[in-house]
Amino acid sequence: MNQQLIVTILGSNNVGILSEIANTVSDAGCNILDSRQAIYGEDFSLTMILEGNQVAITKAEIKIPQTCQRHDLLSMLKRTKRHCKQNLEHLIDVEISGNDTPGAIHKVSTLLAKYDAAISALRQKTFTDQDSQQELMKIKFVASVPLVANIQDLRQNFSQLLDSLGLDGKISENH
Repeated sequence: MNQQLIVTILGSNNVGILSEIANTVSDAGCNILDSRQAIYGEDFSLTMILEGNQVAITKAEIKIPQTCQRHDLLSMLKRTKRHCKQNLEHLIDVEISGNDTPGAIHKVSTLLAKYDAAISALRQKTFTDQDSQQELMKIKFVASVPLVANIQDLRQNFSQLLDSLGLDGKISENH
């Protein structure tokens, strides 16, 4: 019976590092079911879910930290239950803009959770408006929502929340 392992790796983004990590996974006898990578300046983060039999997962648990240590990378590994792919059938884009408002991300993500929306990406940009010298922000979420979710109701509650915060925004369906 196959088992699964979540792997997170952080460190300097050096040429060829992803190839070496993939080779280590292959040498252990595992498959990469899903992965996400982000580059932040000169650093990167990589999260993968691996699958293999018990021997292969154990080899990965030993070999991946060794590879990471050789390249001065941080690694974290955790065995997990069966991986289910994310629902990509019903995606929404949530965009917010206005004055930099502490707590806005928390309040909007709490609202999305009430509709069982799974946030898969979040990006925030803050900047100073050259004319008014006010601190402004732009936030974008990407989330998957159940097919049975009442999007109209979500939009109405989202609009009320943004009005109470003095912000602008919209929810767009992204099929």
